[in-house]
Amino acid sequence: MFNTTTSGAHDWPAMIESARSHLPESNAHLALLFGLGAPVVIILLNALRQILPKNSSDPPHVFHWIPIVGSAIEYGTNPVPFFMKNKEKHGDVFTFTMLGREITAALGAKGNNFVLGGKSLDFNAEDAYTHFTTPVFGTDVVYDVPNDVFMQQKKFVKVALSVDKFRSYVGMIEEEVEDFIASEPCFAAAKTKGEWGSFDVVDVMQEITILTASRTLQGKEIRSALDKSFAGLYNDLDGGFTPLNFLFPNLPLPSYRKRDAANKKMTEFYVDILRKRIAAGEVDEEDTMASLVQQRYKDGRPLKEHEIAHIMIALLMAGQHTSSATGSWVLLHVARNPDVAQAIYDEQVKHFASPDGRLRDMTYEEMRELPVLDSVIRETLRVHPPIHSIMRKVREPVPVPATLSSPAGKTEGVFVVPKGHFVLASPSVSQVDPTVWADAETWEPKRWREQSGAAASAKEYEKGDGETIDYGYGAVSKGTESPYQPFGAGRHRCIGEQFAYLQLGTILATFVRDFELKLAHDVPEHNYHTMIVMPKHPRQIQYRRRQ
Repeated sequence: MFNTTTSGAHDWPAMIESARSHLPESNAHLALLFGLGAPVVIILLNALRQILPKNSSDPPHVFHWIPIVGSAIEYGTNPVPFFMKNKEKHGDVFTFTMLGREITAALGAKGNNFVLGGKSLDFNAEDAYTHFTTPVFGTDVVYDVPNDVFMQQKKFVKVALSVDKFRSYVGMIEEEVEDFIASEPCFAAAKTKGEWGSFDVVDVMQEITILTASRTLQGKEIRSALDKSFAGLYNDLDGGFTPLNFLFPNLPLPSYRKRDAANKKMTEFYVDILRKRIAAGEVDEEDTMASLVQQRYKDGRPLKEHEIAHIMIALLMAGQHTSSATGSWVLLHVARNPDVAQAIYDEQVKHFASPDGRLRDMTYEEMRELPVLDSVIRETLRVHPPIHSIMRKVREPVPVPATLSSPAGKTEGVFVVPKGHFVLASPSVSQVDPTVWADAETWEPKRWREQSGAAASAKEYEKGDGETIDYGYGAVSKGTESPYQPFGAGRHRCIGEQFAYLQLGTILATFVRDFELKLAHDVPEHNYHTMIVMPKHPRQIQYRRRQ
């Protein structure tokens, strides 16, 4: 029953005054209470929305507390454990929220095939990446054009990546590495017999890969300009290749303005070279620019000046990041494993020793027949793929194949990935899958010289013993069902794959010929805060000139 006063009547004035004393004294206090409470309400409503029954055809969704942000922090900090944890809970296919984007991951070799082998009308790379790449590469190339045009552009570049050209590149790359070692202060110890020195492997590999790529693919004008203002433009443009740029392509920040200005100036730089060559009648050079001048689209038109310039920019930027990352991981592992370093050196002596004890120059064909060197590069790419996630935008709803399993190893109905989602494949997951690879987490190059096993199967896919298809730039192994995909697969498989093996092999062989290497610490952990997976600090390699 209600309490009353002793007289039996309510003391209404006293009660009203008591209630008023417990209320905020101003509208500001009300706003403060609302401001504190509203986020809690939004978070709780977001959680409630996720636990309520949903469309049975939707893939399972990774629970998150904060709306819009979703799983961005966990995924961005350490994506592979994030994938593994949710694979165990939800199976091969699940959706997570990242800064407003709904991303459906499809993991493992079958997930690779689902995403990378999908039709471009359903899963589109241009929609996923053009906002990120176009400001860096420029307009009307790569993901800024329809897929059939991009495939033609890949074919144009592939002409410049012929075996005949590769034969001349080996000596060029070796010369660039030797010149770099002779001129850089960090290699001063190499001039003193028996003295140990050290270098930051990422800093060194970033410079060496751009020098060697420009010398071989870009042309004499670009290579000579790397010692001048062009290097500054490259750095400004490179500043647009970060996760922040991928998520937010047009922020009003100084780095974005530098990116845009650098693209404009670099475009003008390439166009100026092109015009000077044509005016001087120098159109028969042996580099990529000369090759592009001679190419024609299917409708018969030649490439426009800015298209040639932007393809040259894309070729320089895209290849440099992946090669410098892989080269860094290779040298770190070799320095940490002296038995492997010795095996590489012994292989060099066996094939290239001259009567005077010196090691003669390699040829392209000879380098392709060095199993130890090859296995070291392949194993490094397996454990450290440069790109951990490959995305496509979903243009039409796509059913998920029943072969992609739930946690119990069975499919509970058929999931459908909705239009507007992104789909994601992860080489970083399939390449360390313990159900596929023996001692999956262990860096073990010998696996690539075995006659059977996952590595042997991956090499068969690569050679084209699996399904081959021509997407418009020449027949390639489809390879989308392979668990080993450091260069992607399907229509967007990297056409620079063979050049990358050539470049990395020559650099590694030159270092091992010149130096004993050692690492005073373990191989560093992955840094996932960059677009390309790089090693964290410490990453100093110690070296001593071979006697």
